[in-house]
Amino acid sequence: MREDYGTALVTGGGSGIGRAAALTLARRGAQVVVTDRDARSASTVAQEIAAAGGKATSVAMDVGDASSIAAGFDHAEAAFGGTDVLVNSAGLMLVEPLLDFSPESWDRVMRVNVTGTFLASQRAARGMAERGYGRIINITSVSGLRAGVGRAAYGSSKAAIIGLTRQLALELGPLGVTANAIAPGAIETPMTLGTYSDETWDNILAMVPARRRGTPQDIADAIAYLASPAASYVNGETLVVDGGYMAAGMTQTGRLRV
Repeated sequence: MREDYGTALVTGGGSGIGRAAALTLARRGAQVVVTDRDARSASTVAQEIAAAGGKATSVAMDVGDASSIAAGFDHAEAAFGGTDVLVNSAGLMLVEPLLDFSPESWDRVMRVNVTGTFLASQRAARGMAERGYGRIINITSVSGLRAGVGRAAYGSSKAAIIGLTRQLALELGPLGVTANAIAPGAIETPMTLGTYSDETWDNILAMVPARRRGTPQDIADAIAYLASPAASYVNGETLVVDGGYMAAGMTQTGRLRV
């Protein structure tokens, strides 16, 4: 189904959830600006979109660098005009024990995950406000809603994104712009595959009623909804897409288990 999505800029669009979002929005009719710190992977996704008959451009963007964000938006505006949909998918996960977590690692995670989301949202929102329309979709995590071992910085950054999303919704809502977040659960991406052990996956899936790993497409479909005109009255929300993980609670009582 093709809809009027306008121009969508996707950060971290070269792989994982960002790639799935870029491809899905393009299939729905958006002009897509694929950004990624890895220029080659961003270009590959843009070429995939073009090969399927869509419109796309790509640009290197490091969301941990304010000047790189500015340059990326300059490229997007030169190619397609203003950004109608922003998907803040770029992110960083560093897993270390709390007592050993270095200030440098903390700062790096916060700069990429929180400050990068803020700066990209701010830049996109200025143009959206001028036009009286926009959709901002931030990728947070269930780690922003419940704690996890070794996730002091990652979980805190994702919780901050939820708070930032509400702030964006409050201040931008009167200007015609909505801001929402998606909290993925256990999604099979290059980042999680490079971080989780087989034991970690087994432990997570034991708490997921759906009994499977999520896919980037599961998240991309939710992004497409929040980016669409159909979601015009959804604002400031965090949509959990986790196969029931957050709902599960106690999965064993005595001899009973699910």
